[in-house]
Parts: sequence; C-alpha cells; structure tokens
Amino acid sequence: MSKKENTNTAAAGIDEKQAKRNLVFFPLGTLGRDMIYNLFTNFILLFVLFTHQLTPAQLMAITGIMIGARVFDALNDPLMGNIIERTRTRWGKYKPWLLIGILSTSVVVYLAFNVRLEGWAFIWFFGIIYFAYSISYTMHDISYWGMIPSLSKEGSVRDKLTAMTNLVAGIGGGLAGLFIPMFTTGDKTIGGNAQTAYGTVALIFCILAPLFLCFTIFGVKEDRSYMDTTPPPVSIKKIVSTIANNDQLSWMCLIFLFHQIGADLIIGGIGSTYIYFTYGYKGGLYSLFSTIGLSASGILLIAYPWLSSRWKRKTLMKGFGVVLIAGFALMLCAGLFMPATMTSFWITTLGYMLAQLGMNCYYVIMMLSVINTVEYNEYKNGTRDEAIVASIRPFFTKFGSALCVLLTSVSYLLLGVTDYTNEISSYEQAANMGTITEAQKLASIDSVIASVTSLQSHGLLMVMCFIPLIMMIAAYLLYKKHYILDEDEYDRIVEELAKRNA
Repeated sequence: MSKKENTNTAAAGIDEKQAKRNLVFFPLGTLGRDMIYNLFTNFILLFVLFTHQLTPAQLMAITGIMIGARVFDALNDPLMGNIIERTRTRWGKYKPWLLIGILSTSVVVYLAFNVRLEGWAFIWFFGIIYFAYSISYTMHDISYWGMIPSLSKEGSVRDKLTAMTNLVAGIGGGLAGLFIPMFTTGDKTIGGNAQTAYGTVALIFCILAPLFLCFTIFGVKEDRSYMDTTPPPVSIKKIVSTIANNDQLSWMCLIFLFHQIGADLIIGGIGSTYIYFTYGYKGGLYSLFSTIGLSASGILLIAYPWLSSRWKRKTLMKGFGVVLIAGFALMLCAGLFMPATMTSFWITTLGYMLAQLGMNCYYVIMMLSVINTVEYNEYKNGTRDEAIVASIRPFFTKFGSALCVLLTSVSYLLLGVTDYTNEISSYEQAANMGTITEAQKLASIDSVIASVTSLQSHGLLMVMCFIPLIMMIAAYLLYKKHYILDEDEYDRIVEELAKRNA
C-alpha cells in the first residue's frame, strides 16, 4: 500500500493491517451470495419450464410475476438504502442487514426449489416466493455493496477492492454456472430428474451463502464516522432528490440500465435454451459454454488494476468494445453458417468468451463510476448518501433483468419454445415419479430436441446477439459523451473535499 493510500485509510479509522484484511475478507463474503443469485436469477425460469407443464396463460402469469417482482425490487432498493443510512447499532449500519438478509434469503430460495405444486397453485406459490426473495436479497445486497465507500476513499484502493470483489463474485457465479446445468440436465442429473437435482443444489447453496458472508460480517471493519452524525429520515423525496441533484449519477442510471439488459439476456435463459436446442440436452455443454465464457472475466478482473494504471477508463471501454463486437460476430457466424457440430459449438463458446470479456470490462467501469459519484455528491450537495448511491447499481440490475425476462418470454412464445419445454417437462416429471427410467427420459427428450427447426434456433441466436450488442454500443456512447468524472477530475474533487474537511 502506498503512503497516500495509508494516509487515506488511517483517516478513515482503519489501520494498515485491517485494510489488508478488508481486501481479503470483504471479497470472500460474496462467493456464496453469488451462487444463490445465479441459481435464482438465471435458472428459476429454466427450472420452471423444464419441470412444469405450462399453458400460455400460466407462462405469461409467471412472466408478469417476475417482471412485477423485479420492478418492485428495483423500487425497493433505494428505500432499503435509505433505511440502512439511518441504521445505528453497535455493529454499524451494514452488518445487521447482512445477517438478517442472508438468512432469510437462504430460507426463501430453499423453499422455491423444493416445494412441489402444479397448475395455478404453483403460480400463486411462485408469486409469493418471488416477492419474498426480492425483499430478502435486497437487505444484504444493498448492505454489502454499500460498504465499499466506507472501506476507503482512495481511488486505487477502490479499484483493487472492486476488482477483487467482482472476481470472487465471478468465481461464485461461475461455479454455480458450471455445476447447476451439469447436475440438473443430462446423464449426470442428481436423482435422475431435474426437480430433485435443483432441490439438492438449492440446499447446498443455501448453506454455503451464510457461511461465506461470515468472512465479511466478522472479518471486515469499515469507517464508522457516520455513527456521530444524525441519521437521515426515511424519505422517498430524499431518494429522488439524491439522484435528481447528481447529474453524473442520473446519467449512470441510464447507462447502467442499457448495460444490464445486454449483459443479462444471454445468461438469463436464452443462452441455455439455445445451446440445448442446437447441440442437445446435455448440461455439460452448457456448463462449458457458460464457464469458459465467464473465465475470461476472471482474467480481466485480475488484470484490471494493472490495466487501469496504464489506460483511462474511456480508453479501456473503446478497446474492449471492439473485443465484444468481435465476440458477437463469431457467435453469429458459427450459428448461422456452420452445421451444429462440436466445431461450431467451440467457436460459439469462444465468441461468447470475447463478448463476455468486453461486457465485464464495461461492468467494472460502471461499478466504479457509480461509486465515485459519492464524492461528487458530497462535493456538489454536501452529503455523501453512500447507501442510496450504492442502491442504484442493484436497482438497475434488477430493472434490467425484468426487461430481460420480458424479452425472453416474448421470444419463447413467438418462437414456440414452450411447445418443446412442455414435452420435456412431462418426461422429467415421469422420471421423478418413477414411471420411466432415466435412460428412457433422455431418449425421449433427444427426440423432442431433434424436432426443433432451424428457424427457432436461429431466432434465439439473433435475440441473444443483436440486442446485447445494441445495448453495449448505446452504453459506451452515452458514457463517452456525458460522464465527466474521469480519473483526473475525481482526484481533483477528492483533494478539494480534503481541504474543505481540514
């Protein structure tokens, strides 16, 4: 740690030894959280489609529930941030919500994948459980990311902390992305059917998530100078005014929304369905697709502190924009102009890896850009409002994911995907009840997959390539034109604030 970093850390009431502990224990806390997040956010719709027979009305009801819950969740994020801002306990304002949130989330997610109902009774249960997840996950998610500004005011330390945290989050999500399809689809399915497999995976993740978050709860120390200030009242007006009076935060809201729509669409369901319909009902293939695709993100997050020391953020976005365009082009070429062989699968996977590399670089930059508006808010308006600012990222993550659910469900209905998933779910249910063997189930599902037309698989490919590409280009252009808090301007603001405080 540099002398400047030590000075800023000491000013925050954190000694050098504790600062090093924070760099280790804070990122570790999110490993299990991101396993649960990946399971529920990216696989819940797939779980429903492949384990329940749905009418078009029931699918639209589930779509409406998911959109409504995620919009509610998004609106709830700033409110939760405001509640955290006024929390005053002997454990600070973040850690109580970390504990309450992760325990309640684990219970909700376990029930979601282990309560077995059918028809409209399942739809009602799904609605209750989905809204419960929205509330419980928000508690610890806002608390977790809201801690970062309290761990250091030094830009380079935040770069390291954010990169390390996103790396561990990527590992957690990547492990989930590897093991969930591998052990819930194909010949390695736990228990021989998807329902049992998903229930078992949910149980394991719901145990791991609280255990890993203990690293943050018991091992991390934040600057608690806020304890000496009067807590702000819980106010919708305060939330709206914080965003409206911070032009940089306002622009980041729109930019981050575009990014999240692009980043979530493939992994939110369309990617897995495309792989299954094109290359077969084999969980191992989708595990390879998602894991190799995300592995590039891990390399990026390790290298990001070095990259950011050599190039400005806008320069990095321009360079990685070229990389993500090349990735989507590869995916389109492999899917449209090559037969569905392992060669085209590997080219598709390589393309996804490049696209994910670019999108993840954008994500890290978006994260830092949102966090840095805390000091801009203090500089311009006199208050930091850390938790409210931190709530913007999950707000637009969830709002973007709601739009992704809508795009996914509409694509499935237009392309007739549910006709095939209903057949597959009937065989999964039969295997669960023991009326057919696992081998018979897999053979029957193979025949269903073989009847998928090229129009349907190519339609899925078009959706998962063109929409993310357009969203990423829009995010880059808006960021380049409207975001002024580059590295030099941020350092100038921090120095000005130090003079004011002195």
